[in-house]
Amino acid sequence: MQNWHDNVLRLIAEIDRCIRAREGETLTLTHLARLLDCSQSQVSHQFHALTGTSLRDFVQARRPALALPAVRDGEQRLLDIALDCGFSSQEAFTRAFRAAYGITPGEYRRSPRPLSLRTVIRPLDCYLAEQTPAGTENDVQTYFITLTSHKFAHIRNYESIGYWDFMQKQSRIPGADLETVSALLRQLAPEAEQQMAFVNEPSGRICSWGIPLAECWGVRLPRDCTDAVPAPLQLMEVPEGDYLVFEHGPFDLQTENSLVEAKIERAMRDFDYEAAGCCLDTAPGRVFYFVHDCVRFWKYIRPVVRF
Repeated sequence: MQNWHDNVLRLIAEIDRCIRAREGETLTLTHLARLLDCSQSQVSHQFHALTGTSLRDFVQARRPALALPAVRDGEQRLLDIALDCGFSSQEAFTRAFRAAYGITPGEYRRSPRPLSLRTVIRPLDCYLAEQTPAGTENDVQTYFITLTSHKFAHIRNYESIGYWDFMQKQSRIPGADLETVSALLRQLAPEAEQQMAFVNEPSGRICSWGIPLAECWGVRLPRDCTDAVPAPLQLMEVPEGDYLVFEHGPFDLQTENSLVEAKIERAMRDFDYEAAGCCLDTAPGRVFYFVHDCVRFWKYIRPVVRF
């Protein structure tokens, strides 16, 4: 899998080269498979398995991402930027830009500010955020995202401290051990990624961040999901909001886990929220998401209020 992480980085570099060189016609699955000396089906499958998105969708999202610096800092016409990035028209560029960031290129140029990437949380979000992220510290990238309103099906523990403690404490609760709960979540949402989260809960344990949190394990569901949630799961509605992501790339679980955790904790502690135009949202009910997958990334996704 680590080898395929390297292959994905090679594919991204080639995608960027083709977009910048205006070689859009070169960006075919055939060309990218030939680059890695692999079959087209293997490249397509492995890219999707590792990133959660198709090559085609990534290319379409990468085009407006590469246009961000020119839109923000330059005087080049938006039409020319659109054509340089492989769009057929300024209108197509505007639609893609608005879908990715929630505003038009013209609005961004008139009022430049750190953008929030509109996403469902994917491994390659850092490549679709601004080219100049909110910050980078000790291999930890920091950038804004916007999560649309959704539901979160989960179990909670008000006393655990971290994943392993959470797992052990849940194992002592009949029918609420992580294996049983994970099976219930798979039945509810077979394709959804299960993850840790922390709900700001006044009756929860005061964490090292100084916030009362209940630790959770669950899945994010579409806002319009009407499926019944079986016990012991509970369901909460999460409103649309801005989040700040602290992300570290792939690492060796056996030798680097503690080091990466320390880097992210330090980055979160030292981050200058005021300079970035936001503050941590500590209102009751807000959800802090946590994704830990050593072959892809380590992410803390913290709710914020933008100024």
